[in-house]
Amino acid sequence: MLEGKGVSKYFGGLAALKDVDFRVEEKEIVGLIGPNGAGKTTLFNVISGFYKPDEGTITFLGEDISNLKPHQISARGIGRTFQLTKPFLRMTVLDNTMVGPLVRGIDFQEAKKKAESVLEFTGLISEKDSLASSLTLFDRKRMDLSRGLATDPRLLFLDEYAAGLNPTEIVEANNLVRTIREELGITVVWVEHIMKCVMEVCDRLIVLNLGQKIAEGIPVDIANDPNVINAYLGEKYAVKV
Repeated sequence: MLEGKGVSKYFGGLAALKDVDFRVEEKEIVGLIGPNGAGKTTLFNVISGFYKPDEGTITFLGEDISNLKPHQISARGIGRTFQLTKPFLRMTVLDNTMVGPLVRGIDFQEAKKKAESVLEFTGLISEKDSLASSLTLFDRKRMDLSRGLATDPRLLFLDEYAAGLNPTEIVEANNLVRTIREELGITVVWVEHIMKCVMEVCDRLIVLNLGQKIAEGIPVDIANDPNVINAYLGEKYAVKV
């Protein structure tokens, strides 16, 4: 579904990404992990069109999207959430969620129906008339996720969706991500530092460090990879998994 070959991105003399190859198959849940500054969010931004790669190519469903703008990439079926939620605080949850389909050119009534359907799915329908400013962190994250889902993506990027959540909320977040794949058939790529999420939910992990891919494989193999342990995980995951 999604493939990158030799993807590099430089900021001045710094290589935020260097010669990164990756692939994502349809209906996979792929985790993208690594230490702070590894290049994970930069890779998201390159794929979604916020940055253009300085080298390499990215293809989605067989089409080269390397030089497309964010709205063009969204229109082709790639949605995303953001590491820091930035809702329209003076708008309701429903109106915030409607932004997604409206920017895709869907008329108002259809956008409203789509938003309500998505909020039902994510468990926020009871808050649809509440102002975004009144939501808890978890509900803001669910609203951000709802806005991404309302664009009808075939591939959804989650950028630290579980960050800041308590243990109960993390379990709910994991279940919701699984349901996105199982019930909606949407492929998911998830950047996350909370290992409980990626180890339990993801089919496969890609590990970045200092802008380069250092490992790729199923969670149990990644947890026991010496390079990943030294660069990021530490010995505790090798013992537990």
